[in-house]
Amino acid sequence: MFGKRSEGGAAAVALDKNPAAPSAAPAEKPAPAASASTAITPPPGSSSSSNAEVSEAYYDTKATIFNALFETIDISALAGMEPQRAREEIKTIVDEIIAIRNVRLSVAEQNQLIVEICDDILGYGPLEPLLARDDIADVMVNGAKHVFIEVDGQMEKTNIRFRDNQQLMNICQRIVSQVGRRVDEASPICDARLLDGSRVNVIAPPLAIDGPTLTIRKFKRDKLTIDNLVQFKSISPAGARVLSIIGACRCNILISGGTGSGKTTLLNCLTAFIHPDERIITCEDSAELQLQQPHVVRLETRPPNLEGKGKVTMTDLVKNCLRMRPERIIVGEVRGPEAFDLLQAMNTGHDGSMGTLHANSPREALSRMESMITMGGFNLPMKTIREMITGSVDIIVQAARLRDGSRRITKITEVLGMEGDVVVTQDLLSYEIEGEDANGKIIGAHKSTGIARPNFWDRARYFNLEKDLAEALDEAGS
Repeated sequence: MFGKRSEGGAAAVALDKNPAAPSAAPAEKPAPAASASTAITPPPGSSSSSNAEVSEAYYDTKATIFNALFETIDISALAGMEPQRAREEIKTIVDEIIAIRNVRLSVAEQNQLIVEICDDILGYGPLEPLLARDDIADVMVNGAKHVFIEVDGQMEKTNIRFRDNQQLMNICQRIVSQVGRRVDEASPICDARLLDGSRVNVIAPPLAIDGPTLTIRKFKRDKLTIDNLVQFKSISPAGARVLSIIGACRCNILISGGTGSGKTTLLNCLTAFIHPDERIITCEDSAELQLQQPHVVRLETRPPNLEGKGKVTMTDLVKNCLRMRPERIIVGEVRGPEAFDLLQAMNTGHDGSMGTLHANSPREALSRMESMITMGGFNLPMKTIREMITGSVDIIVQAARLRDGSRRITKITEVLGMEGDVVVTQDLLSYEIEGEDANGKIIGAHKSTGIARPNFWDRARYFNLEKDLAEALDEAGS
């Protein structure tokens, strides 16, 4: 037990309080949170104002009980407990407080209140029911009173709200502190991750004018596979076979696409075709990749400390991992001078390396690579940079998010070489839009461009995959 009770059964104030305990929130009014059974998004055209009076009364009751709980519990003991046991202890004391104060709540309301208080103390408060839903792709918090989610590619506003910006900031601090980072006025921008790998970005005042802004890119609990992408019609079955062969025969791959187009998901799917015996080293700003192989080393960048020292960049990680005897190097996102080091790695025996970058077409992806290398201060002729790119990158896979919210692999493109100063590419597979249905969903098909013998044919034959490749290309063209 972490609370002390008087002989009459009433909860008494604990002797040892430790407000700085990492697992507990500061003593404050609780946030208005929704339980898992509460409707998160109001029906279209409805307004939450009709329930404002009931909601405010509920929140006032919750605030009273929440503050009484914090005057009672021993937070230092709570921090050392298993989450389930801590929830049981909180429930016991809340039940006592409700009985002592003669608070009138139905059984359902009391259960909901206990769940919300436990979430406020042990979890992420109002965000808990959103994080528990596997159908939500993104959670976007724009200050204390505006929370949006993305479901099936469509943006929806929820009726979730925080008590105030301070409570939202406390939750942001709790999230980033789990990975050894901080967010405050001195360091108002922070990238972090949740325990399941979901990507988190926080930008705090004074940069965010209307209060802290929190963006969470959620990962599904069940890791997606290439078969799932086929089910979602992101790629055709024949295209999936081509991608599996590309991944298995150690082609160097760049995944290109816009924000939210599914680049990281696709990268996770392609890594499934890496042989279990290979040593893989990943370099990321926030560790999100979910590789299933047994021999994986995960590296993550580090921001500077309070004195502005100790920063570790992506370039530092890529350079260092070359000394770690990798067989494949995977860069979560190429966005700066590390592009040069990744190309060097691809061209010096680390076949099968992969990375993602932001671009809207394979041709634009090549231009972005040139620009990033130039950003690094490498004083090289443009033709030399292009020769380095064509000698390193074998395949560019283009992902896109269409106007109906669906995500598609729109092109699988080979990088062939140079003709003069021009980089030569050829598309193996492309997605053609044919129209849309009555619901506004885009109808299209992945079609082969007719290339029967791609440039990586010899590499596929080296891995005894040329027969499978020929069958996949024939199927894509039929």
